[in-house]
Amino acid sequence: MASKVIVIGDANSQFPAVFSKLTTLHSKNAFSLAIIVGNLFADPTTAAPGNDEAFLDSLLNGAITIPLPTYFSLGKHALPPRVIQKLESNAGELCSNLYFLGKRTTIKTSEGIRIVALGGTLDPNVTAGLSIDRYLPFYTVDDAKALKGANTADILVTNDWPSSIMIGSKVTFNSDNEEPTSQQCITELCAKLKPRYHFSTSSDNFYEREPFFHSPTEEASDSRPITRFLSLASYNNPSKQKWLYAFSLDPTAAPPSTLPPGTTASPLLNPTKKRRALPNREDYSRFSQINNHHRSNKRQRQPPPTPSECFFCLSNPNLATHLLTSIATDTYLTTARGPLSTLDTFPQLGFPAHILIIPLTHSPTLDSIADPTARKNTYKEMQRYKGALQTMLSEKANGELGAVIWEVARAGGIHIHWQFLPVAADLVNKGLVEAAFKVEAENAKYPKFETKDIGDGTGESNDFFRVWIWSPSSSHSNGGLAEGDANSNNVKGSEKCLILPLSSNFRFDLQFGRRVLAKLLQIDRFDWKECLQPQEDENADAEAFKQAFKEFDFSVEE
Repeated sequence: MASKVIVIGDANSQFPAVFSKLTTLHSKNAFSLAIIVGNLFADPTTAAPGNDEAFLDSLLNGAITIPLPTYFSLGKHALPPRVIQKLESNAGELCSNLYFLGKRTTIKTSEGIRIVALGGTLDPNVTAGLSIDRYLPFYTVDDAKALKGANTADILVTNDWPSSIMIGSKVTFNSDNEEPTSQQCITELCAKLKPRYHFSTSSDNFYEREPFFHSPTEEASDSRPITRFLSLASYNNPSKQKWLYAFSLDPTAAPPSTLPPGTTASPLLNPTKKRRALPNREDYSRFSQINNHHRSNKRQRQPPPTPSECFFCLSNPNLATHLLTSIATDTYLTTARGPLSTLDTFPQLGFPAHILIIPLTHSPTLDSIADPTARKNTYKEMQRYKGALQTMLSEKANGELGAVIWEVARAGGIHIHWQFLPVAADLVNKGLVEAAFKVEAENAKYPKFETKDIGDGTGESNDFFRVWIWSPSSSHSNGGLAEGDANSNNVKGSEKCLILPLSSNFRFDLQFGRRVLAKLLQIDRFDWKECLQPQEDENADAEAFKQAFKEFDFSVEE
């Protein structure tokens, strides 16, 4: 079903007039939602202290009516301190019906409309890494790359333009001012997501490019998605250029079978162009269970992949994005390729439920993330995903399933990740899961397991294998969370953490955790490469998991 959407250019703190106009239009058109692109607030260096402060008071105190759900992006200007304080204390809602999209965001509205937003301007002083402060009006190239993991978008909102957007267009940008700032990373983001609409701002001018179509892909050879790029003028601009744009959007509609009049070929670069294959690329498997990195005297070991080559990094253009299921600020979830479990393993769930929790930062261990704040936030968010998955099991399986989460932390590794797999709660409660790991380690002549919680691992001098063994409580009201805290990591039930210390030269089987659980569950699926599925099955499993997890997915709310 189509929804009516209205998009607004820079408001520059003129809240009474802008929202009054919105109220009038909404009463006649019944819009489903509104989006403010660019600057909701005026430039603090040129703002009029009297009126702007009074307008902000009225907005924060609820004296200004906002008639429908309205999302605002991060523009070029810093947010006022009072606004940041309110957003922090009110989960991103500035006042009734007014929500902050954030700097790097993927959300899906109640109408099913997927919005991807990248706020601010490119920070020239940062060459790599994700930005940490979500309110500063600057983003990094890696922020743009991370959003590629969204895979698709109905609406893309960016402050900067794509660098090549005017190529092949007959529409000129008529302005006495310079053209808006454009960036190559925005070009690549738009080419990857293929949004139905891409909105930006251009101060005193309105610009609408001809629609352009994207080339078919191997996965969708008959589909040519169409993107419409529009850049809105600011409210009350001297040229009286268009600062509002309304349209209808059906997120479930397929691309049109015939191209609209005037449609051009895409001016964007094709990010999926095939690259020269790396030697032994199979060693750098897309998801986890890598077992080809043992030391060998017969051949020289290849260097580890860079972020653009790593199959856990969202900046890799060859990423199997159809497996992605949730993307938060510092981490993301994906279903495992070649999962240990199958649809029949946990029939009460309806999907295999072999899930990976992966940091966005390319690092072999949590301890090796250089920035202490980024390391702390990454570990905290991984724990939060772990708790959300456990909560989902508590509700969906009615206490019948526990879970095992494991990782291999080696300084010579590639990209740290945790693997999550349900197990029967009885196996946990009877001590059989813990015994299975200890017996397998003893049989392989590995060091003995130690029972201890090492947090993010910064206090460990050696590599290690870690496993958490969790069993739900008998009560599943409140979704298994600690009472009174809907986002708590303190999931009801019991959890034990075991550590297997490993020296740097110790030859350790990276499929150890999978092998233990395959034997315990009596599943003959030891090698992930022998358990690969057709892509349509992978798509179905990922979609089934997303549907089951959506009510527990905190990333949708942020």
